[in-house]
Amino acid sequence: MGKLFTSESVTEGHPDKVADQVSDAILDALLEQDPYSRVAAETTVATGLALVVGEITTNAYVDISKVVRDTIREIGYTDNKSGFEADSIAVLTSIDEQSADIALGVDKAFESKQEGKTKDFGTGAGDQGIIFGYATNETPEYLPPAISFAHRLTKQLAKVRKNGTLPYLRPDGKSQVTVEFDDNGRVKRIHTVVISTQHREDVTQEQIRKDIIEQVIQAVLPQDLLDDNTKYFINPTGRFVIGGPQGDAGLTGRKIIVDTYGGTGRHGGGAFSGKDATKVDRSAAYAARWVAKNLVAAGVADKLEVELAYAIGVAQPVSISVDTFQTGKIADEKIVEIITKVFDLRPEAIINALNLRRPIYKKTAAYGHFGRNEETFTWEHLNKVDEIRELLQLDD
Repeated sequence: MGKLFTSESVTEGHPDKVADQVSDAILDALLEQDPYSRVAAETTVATGLALVVGEITTNAYVDISKVVRDTIREIGYTDNKSGFEADSIAVLTSIDEQSADIALGVDKAFESKQEGKTKDFGTGAGDQGIIFGYATNETPEYLPPAISFAHRLTKQLAKVRKNGTLPYLRPDGKSQVTVEFDDNGRVKRIHTVVISTQHREDVTQEQIRKDIIEQVIQAVLPQDLLDDNTKYFINPTGRFVIGGPQGDAGLTGRKIIVDTYGGTGRHGGGAFSGKDATKVDRSAAYAARWVAKNLVAAGVADKLEVELAYAIGVAQPVSISVDTFQTGKIADEKIVEIITKVFDLRPEAIINALNLRRPIYKKTAAYGHFGRNEETFTWEHLNKVDEIRELLQLDD
């Protein structure tokens, strides 16, 4: 047997993802009225309750309770029997303004304040942070195979629930895919698929297993990677009726590996949802993905991870480093030089280049922030490939 690697994904009805979507829906509602809103919205959900806390500085007015209920209704929690229903839960809020001490560094970067400096460096980083971006040419999405396959499954679970193909499904669900690689590191086969899906009480596990294999797994996973030895675990506990926030409390920012690369590569620890783009936890993570994806697409490496580090209030990254996992076509030091020439990684420059002051974030809060071929996901655009290739030719 070759090397195995496993990643997971969760549906939009998973309690942690409910919390993420609520936080990002609040962010979007604020940005729609005031693109310069400073937002750090955290949500927790439990049986009969949604609690929103955080720091918000804005000129906008948003009915937070309405945003919370609309988001939960859209996800699919509309049945009172679930213990978590959009129109009957209690919605509590505790919101303060952003700390004036933090605002000092965000409003004007440390570099711009230095005596004798004539250049305006824009805003400083909204927090100190260590951020990783990753890309690989193993899949069309430039994502690692296991997380790519896991997201396909959860998206399909939601699709067959919403279009009525499997009307007994409920919003909560999770997938897990184990991929087997050969000795050269190439995908050999799918070793194991695990799907746990919330369901109506009157459906049998036999029916669920049959339908999930046919309508979900076989519908979206590559047939040539499934074989007679692929293992399937469908609702392995034997029952999943109680789910969502009634079954387990949810919290913003608790699915950071699902949100990124499925455990492939490293993670700096910062969550995304509910944060406006002045927070480098989010904006620089998007930029790092943009950098890594364009470099791989340009042929610099087959897989590449970039690390960015920021100091709060300082515009320029304090460090940039790369790891190509022995797949690089040029030295890592040369790749860093290309990054500094092609990409401006100051927070304000990132915000402008990726157009991050728009209300685009709710959509990111389920099924991963990366690998999405949608116009608003600007960090997925391959718009720097030609410029990188020109620099590679100059080096030759």
